[in-house]
Amino acid sequence: MPSLPGVASLLRMPENSTQAARDDRPEESRRARLSRIFDEDAELYDRARPGYPPELYDDLEELAGVGPGSRVLEVGCGTGQATVPLAGRGCRITAVEAGPRMAAVARRNLAGAPAVEVVTAEFESWPLPEEPFDALVSATAFHWIDPAVRIVKAADALRAGGALAVVRTQHVWGGTEEFFVEVQRCYERFDPDTPPGLRPPAAADVDASDHVAEVTRSGRFGPTVFRRYEHDLTYTTSEYLDLLRTYSGHRALPEAARNGLFECVAGLLDGRYGGRVTKRYLIELGVSHRR
Repeated sequence: MPSLPGVASLLRMPENSTQAARDDRPEESRRARLSRIFDEDAELYDRARPGYPPELYDDLEELAGVGPGSRVLEVGCGTGQATVPLAGRGCRITAVEAGPRMAAVARRNLAGAPAVEVVTAEFESWPLPEEPFDALVSATAFHWIDPAVRIVKAADALRAGGALAVVRTQHVWGGTEEFFVEVQRCYERFDPDTPPGLRPPAAADVDASDHVAEVTRSGRFGPTVFRRYEHDLTYTTSEYLDLLRTYSGHRALPEAARNGLFECVAGLLDGRYGGRVTKRYLIELGVSHRR
């Protein structure tokens, strides 16, 4: 299987890559290291990262029974991008977040939601409560969980018939297309691992077979049902740089290379695109029910 994406791949697949991590020690170490980078600036993450479309929550209710009174375990809640809307729909939520700064911001954002508890812990080692959950939701975070643990522990956390709902996000072809062609020169200059001619994939070409295979191999879940949503977001130069600063692969670059990359991106945006860029996202919801 392909490895986790570097900064070059992050141009088209931010942290939420649909690629599966290889279960070997060097890759495991890289996955764990990159997953911790988000916590360095939780306030920036909270400000820059987008939320999810309302239709996703409608489908979560339809497909996973995530609605008023349902008992939900959220894995990797971040600063609450999905937790806040779920709480607004009347869910009782235990949200597990490994990053202490991220968890602190999530608690602040959920201060008015008494039915939500934010737990600072790694899901892999967090002791499951005795009462099983109706649903486990993980939004743009499940791929950071140890692949040797995540599916089995998700099943253990759920009641019979409970739903595993995994949300994955990817940058796909669309929006300001020419910018994403031209900006590759910046990546090729400052990140030597950038393959030449890298382009975001078309939404129709994004493959979910890796997730399906992982769920199927476990033998713990039934078939996975998918819903997909495409939407465009437009950023100013400063907003787009803030977004890039939340991506683990960009943050992991040496400081000089990272600063050079951001200056190159900003120069291109301001010089040729009027200081604005539109990025197209593909958001994919996969729901599987515990046998």
